[in-house]
Amino acid sequence: MTISSGPSQTLPVLHASDLKVTVGANTGDGIGVLEDLDLDDIYELNPAAEAAHLTLATGGEHGFRVDARSELGTPEHEVHLDCVLSLMSPDGQTTDVLVLVEVDHDGLIAAIYALPLAPLLPKVEYTLLRAVRETAAQKLAQVACVSFTRGTHITLATGAQKKIEELQVGDRILTRDDGIQPIRWIGQSTVRATGAMAPILIREAALNNAHDLIVSPDHRLFIYQRNDALGTGCPEVLVKARHLVNGETVLQQQGGFVDYFQILFDRHHIIYAEGIAAESMYLDHATRPALPRDLLDKMAAGIGRHGRRDQHGLDVDRSSLNPKDAVGILRGASLG
Repeated sequence: MTISSGPSQTLPVLHASDLKVTVGANTGDGIGVLEDLDLDDIYELNPAAEAAHLTLATGGEHGFRVDARSELGTPEHEVHLDCVLSLMSPDGQTTDVLVLVEVDHDGLIAAIYALPLAPLLPKVEYTLLRAVRETAAQKLAQVACVSFTRGTHITLATGAQKKIEELQVGDRILTRDDGIQPIRWIGQSTVRATGAMAPILIREAALNNAHDLIVSPDHRLFIYQRNDALGTGCPEVLVKARHLVNGETVLQQQGGFVDYFQILFDRHHIIYAEGIAAESMYLDHATRPALPRDLLDKMAAGIGRHGRRDQHGLDVDRSSLNPKDAVGILRGASLG
């Protein structure tokens, strides 16, 4: 059993060398930092390329560092967001790609990673339309924010259920950890339901939920184990939705678009969605660019007081869960 030592953000990234210029000023080169890129260069994905996991923790001059549990990178190396690219395929579809740079303790580039926000295909020519630094943080925030989808029923202070798109700032919500709390902000975005942004469907009753629940991939669900079925030694655990995908009762829904909603309180809470205990939005270095500037200014002083994201239980690492039976184990553990 592997239990994480704290909250983190895991990103399915490619090595920069997996996307190389086949036609243009930088022919033969992989994706680089903003200053080295040339618009209209044509990139192709290496057919043998496979995404690997870069796990980031908050900290360092650039806001992020490589977590000790990361599959890629050197622990404690700093990572910064360099830019976001827009690549266009021959059929006119555009795909955004985040470029992340890992630097060593001397400040030198150790590695460059690419995070496509929608799948890229081999043997397809992608033209670089634009490359900008200013919106990179907002794009990462879209990935980092835990989100519910349109139609999700949230439990109010009265016990009544209300669809998330009908909630308003100030509505009083039932939280597991701190009673009744008012909503501070509700965010909403519509994104392509592909790649890193594709939502996770948890079918009705899979985790004792009253109806289907659809959330963002890294949304953490709270499970109270009455019999410690996972052997964590702790009854309260947090599990990311994507770690439960089994192709039957929990699935990733690829294709089309998805409306994502975020609920922010004055601090991080566990709330109820379709009867499942799940986390609210956590305000940190990765997610705060999602907030409107006026609200961010008001809450800036409170970011450090938003609580620890791991204060509600132990984060269970994906290596400790067998998706084929994890859902059943967790469902049974919560019933006792």
